[in-house]
Amino acid sequence: MANQRPIRNILFIMCDQLRFDYLGCTGHPHIRTPNIDKLAARGVRFTNAYCQSPVCGASRMSFYTGRYVSSHGASWNGVPLKVGEMTMGDYLRPLGLATTLVGKTHMRADTEGMERLGIDPDSIIGVRVSECGFDPYDRDDGLHPVGPDGRYDPKPPRYETYLREKGYPGDYGWQDWANAVETDEGGIGNGFAMRHAPKPARVKDEDSETPYMTRRAMQFIEEAGDARWCLHLSFIKPHWPYIAPAPYNAMYGPGDVIPLQRSDRERQNPHPVYRAFMDNRIGRTFARDEVREAVIPVYMGLISQIDDQLGLLFGFLEERGLASETMIVFTSDHGDYLGDHWLGEKDLFHDPSVKVPLIIADPRPLADATRGTISAALVETIDLLPTFLDAAGGDAGAQAHRLEGRSLMPLLRGETVVWREFAISEYDYGLGGAAPSLGVPPLKARLFMITDGRWKYIHAPGFRPLLFDLADDPQEFRDLGDDPDYAAERERLHAVLAAWGLRASQRTTRSEAEIAAMRGGSDRRGILLGIYDESDVTAELWARPE
Repeated sequence: MANQRPIRNILFIMCDQLRFDYLGCTGHPHIRTPNIDKLAARGVRFTNAYCQSPVCGASRMSFYTGRYVSSHGASWNGVPLKVGEMTMGDYLRPLGLATTLVGKTHMRADTEGMERLGIDPDSIIGVRVSECGFDPYDRDDGLHPVGPDGRYDPKPPRYETYLREKGYPGDYGWQDWANAVETDEGGIGNGFAMRHAPKPARVKDEDSETPYMTRRAMQFIEEAGDARWCLHLSFIKPHWPYIAPAPYNAMYGPGDVIPLQRSDRERQNPHPVYRAFMDNRIGRTFARDEVREAVIPVYMGLISQIDDQLGLLFGFLEERGLASETMIVFTSDHGDYLGDHWLGEKDLFHDPSVKVPLIIADPRPLADATRGTISAALVETIDLLPTFLDAAGGDAGAQAHRLEGRSLMPLLRGETVVWREFAISEYDYGLGGAAPSLGVPPLKARLFMITDGRWKYIHAPGFRPLLFDLADDPQEFRDLGDDPDYAAERERLHAVLAAWGLRASQRTTRSEAEIAAMRGGSDRRGILLGIYDESDVTAELWARPE
């Protein structure tokens, strides 16, 4: 079936550290997300979407390039995306879509490469190379604390200026107002101390980060006028610090916290890498019940705040007649353990960390057959960029030498197709504390996950693998990585992973069609190899141009 008319606009919404199972439409029994639920009723909700790395920077670079982590090389936070990688704007801008950012990318620019190539970082090209191909309307990675060595982010965001203009004094509004509380003693409680989570943020709701970002998105859309656009609205919550303004800080309580997904069995002879993460400061802290009881209700409140703001944004699109011509995508870069599996944060490959929510609502008639449906297909987040390309009128198939994801348009149209047989995620633990504690050098501190939907296999170079049976053990409590009864399953998945590792991923300058067209071309330019007698080839090949 033809793609019909190209979509006019794409609204690409990403939350930061939002678990796949913390939405009303994904089955959470207490959280209220009516606007996201309505979006799911207008589109397709994917239940088996996996990010390409369970950490912000690496995951996002895969979203923005359509490539696996080992292909684009930005393997962890702070590792630059090398100059020359094609990114979202490079694909969509030639199709007539202004490709704009409001919020977070966690992109670290390859300043060394830009300097070597003479790219002015303040030029249009330099800015786009530094911003994953986006034109930054208001970039804010949402990490602006200050410590004894200075600011974490040397460049204060526009949001800091906004807070001062709204009457919040000081130069550190992110830390002292948006992510801080008033203590019982009248002082300022830093949001990184999670005991403060139940208290309201020092800013009003309307001045907190999520409403601010939503208004900035609406300002961009207003200014865009009749232009086509792809707007990446990238919220920085519910990522820590787990601080919410009133009333969201008290919207939920400990009684709304779903049961822990962890077992004492997991602590009995755990895999060495898993043990290292359980034993780090984050893991030890989230193993405490009082931490979960303080944090999770606020995490839920931050999600409901996002939902409320999306209700305003969706209404804004309706009022301006844009809802009927805008594809809306809602997802997250990765999840949050929240104490499950004796862990906090993300980083490893249990479902609370590596699976992400994914909803795609295409307003065009071609998607009518799938509205309100659920797809269990194995989806990777690198599939989104090819989907956008196809929806906007491009041809993702012609970019298969670069794009390693697959366009989801056939699934959105309701076509019966054989989708991928496995999903992949990668993790570089060389920059954290686990590698030195295990005596692993950075280049070898890599983890690879492969799942076929039934089995999840994790390859850990230098150690034994991990294996989970997601059918018999959906909570992933029983590691079968050293169980002799499952040796054949491990060997099968290891072979599939090894074959994936041998894929051609670096020949990005010639498409398949160009390769085919090049064959035999040298014969017609005088390179006649393997010839003994002139009559071995046609006389035409011995001629010269007229």
